[in-house]
Amino acid sequence: MAPANQLIIMADEYMVGALGCAGHRVVKTPNLDRLAMRGVRFSNAYTPSPICVPARAAFQTGQYVHQIRHWDSAQPYDGTPKGWAHWLRASGHRVVSVGKLHYRSSDYDNGFDPEILPLHVLNGQGWIPGILRRDPMPFDASGFAGGVGRGGSSYSEYDRNIADAALRWINTDGSRADDKPWLMFVSFVSPHYPINAPDEFFDLYDDEQIDMPFCYRADERPKHPAVRRIIDCSGYDRHFKDEDHVRLARRAYYGLCSYIDHLLGEILVSLDENGLGDNTNIIFTSDHGEMLGNHGTWTKMVMYEDSAGIPMIMAGPDVPRGKVVDTPVSLVDIAPSIMQCAGQDIPDGFDLPGHSLYDIAAADSDPDRTVFSEYHDGWSDTGAFMVRWGNWKYVHYEGYAAPQLFDLENDPEERHDLGEDPEFANVCKDGAGRLRAIVDPQQANSQAFADQESLINRLGGEDVIRNATGLYFDHTPLSEEADKGP
Repeated sequence: MAPANQLIIMADEYMVGALGCAGHRVVKTPNLDRLAMRGVRFSNAYTPSPICVPARAAFQTGQYVHQIRHWDSAQPYDGTPKGWAHWLRASGHRVVSVGKLHYRSSDYDNGFDPEILPLHVLNGQGWIPGILRRDPMPFDASGFAGGVGRGGSSYSEYDRNIADAALRWINTDGSRADDKPWLMFVSFVSPHYPINAPDEFFDLYDDEQIDMPFCYRADERPKHPAVRRIIDCSGYDRHFKDEDHVRLARRAYYGLCSYIDHLLGEILVSLDENGLGDNTNIIFTSDHGEMLGNHGTWTKMVMYEDSAGIPMIMAGPDVPRGKVVDTPVSLVDIAPSIMQCAGQDIPDGFDLPGHSLYDIAAADSDPDRTVFSEYHDGWSDTGAFMVRWGNWKYVHYEGYAAPQLFDLENDPEERHDLGEDPEFANVCKDGAGRLRAIVDPQQANSQAFADQESLINRLGGEDVIRNATGLYFDHTPLSEEADKGP
């Protein structure tokens, strides 16, 4: 393939199925649907970790979380190890980011030049209380349910600023002739909570359209103790007053998805108006998903499809048109894709686990390919390790006797955990073998806790963390750079 410009657009916490082109019966995403029609939609895409900071570090480096040891929301990416942005920049490409990065800070060399309107972790530290995993601090989640509705938020205003800055860059720097193609990473923060949509997009939906979450009744909720612990400690759902309140949140979330679709549409129009549409490859994705009340939980942190699954759409001059690819893929596949599109080799010494999405899209579907995700962050008393292949999802919880196992073809809502069913013992054995071909879960779990303990000690110990003020926040406040605009 000939080197081409690259536009990578990332939403935050975008539910995997919240796309018209994926068959959602309510969500309106006309621009994403058109993008999928002129490109490829990967129907089985996953995050390497269902939480922002580790997922974004893995995305940036093309390596798994256990390889780079940015385990959690308090150990953000700090430019090491180097990733695709560094490699492209060193080869003479212009590499620019616009919007949320969620790395340690702009004081570190994250590979972009420039970082426009960056949002990084709070105070360069992130979510410190989350590393107290064995004995979590109490958490007041009432602000999550209390903030749902219409009117928008500082996050939706920030996204408007991000889109405007991206449009200005395309109209000026992006249109400038250059020897080598450029890459722009546009990273929105919606539909991440607060789930509060601007009126115009909230009003795209009627109350009558909005259904209740599935597996929401008390007797339908997860029973695996490792999962129950995360749900109980976070406590998001207990602050919803009734079904109308739950539906309000889902309506607002769908509105935020349409808002992101609208902003993406503006950017795609700008590409065409500047004569860049025919020589720019585009990838749309998210860092992780959103449970949205399904299984009685909200946000992410678990390995259910709505948390670990992500949208992935790719379009451009080197991409098949109107194709749905069932091969499982991951955010770690984006790094080799970026390098191939730029006509660059991955530097020596970097053995990336992913494969180019361009090659995957051009080939026949390979449902037997294994993809992997892991979680080592807040409220988990052990590491969770997931592998997906074929119609199976296997989740190992280090130290727990039973895994989870789901047949996604026959049980897409993951209602029936087959992990302890003797009839599926061989499938669990297969899943365990695939997992151990990627990682030693015992070693990775021990390393994660050791690194977190080391950080706790550097911060003065558990008592210092527990007694500090201002450490526990519901979502990352906007940074000073974001607040003052471009």
